[in-house]
Amino acid sequence: MHLPTTESLPVKPNKDPLQIDIVLVEPLYEGNIGFAARVMKNFGFHNLVLINPPKLSMEAEARASHAKDVLENAERITLDEVFARSNICIATTGGLAKSVTCPMRMPYYSVAELREMIKGVDGRIAILFGRENWGLNNEEIARCDIVCTIPTDEEYPILNISHAVGIVCYELAHLQRGEYHLASKIEMESLYAHLGRFLEGIRHPVEKRETTLVLARRVLGRTKLTVREASTLHGILRRTEWHLKHPGQAYDAEDREYWDGKE
Repeated sequence: MHLPTTESLPVKPNKDPLQIDIVLVEPLYEGNIGFAARVMKNFGFHNLVLINPPKLSMEAEARASHAKDVLENAERITLDEVFARSNICIATTGGLAKSVTCPMRMPYYSVAELREMIKGVDGRIAILFGRENWGLNNEEIARCDIVCTIPTDEEYPILNISHAVGIVCYELAHLQRGEYHLASKIEMESLYAHLGRFLEGIRHPVEKRETTLVLARRVLGRTKLTVREASTLHGILRRTEWHLKHPGQAYDAEDREYWDGKE
């Protein structure tokens, strides 16, 4: 499976306080969009993002009730744009992996755990909710940094999308402003691309590279890297590449030539 990147999209680094976007990916029913807007406002959230929504009419407005402002101000952008501008992207899903050997939907966290993970940081966080009939697909989940789920009964585990939005908003309400800025999406994608080149250079098995990069995204996504931390990891990779190309020699910080794995 090909994993798209956001490197080609224009992104301005986010320097604002913590901002949470509720992103509905290709919702099927306008009534659910209205209900989602209403429950968002109940808990103090106003940033609704709609990816390829249906046409909205009076039904959506009626379901939104006194949250018509949230509905009217909802952004209509592409999913690529969401990934490009967000410091952290969180996938919500009811379909979970049974083993950590399947990293696409593992590890996963409850919303209460998610609150602990994102408190104390500034940046833009996108929480993705999938389609009512089959949720988010594997490619969309693979691009996310964190996987989140809401514990439900096995007999009927799948929630209505507006109910899921309500639970998430309830758990995340009144988060305090963070104390440090996250690395931007451009900086994180640059790090993942560098790691991909590193795996190529050390001749990591081709059939394992995609899974390895998904695992790296899961690990680094939940660590909430700062700009300095991301830069330090770049430096470690560069120094390792240099020494692999020049065994036994003193490190030359000015030599930035990429090592391609050849002697």
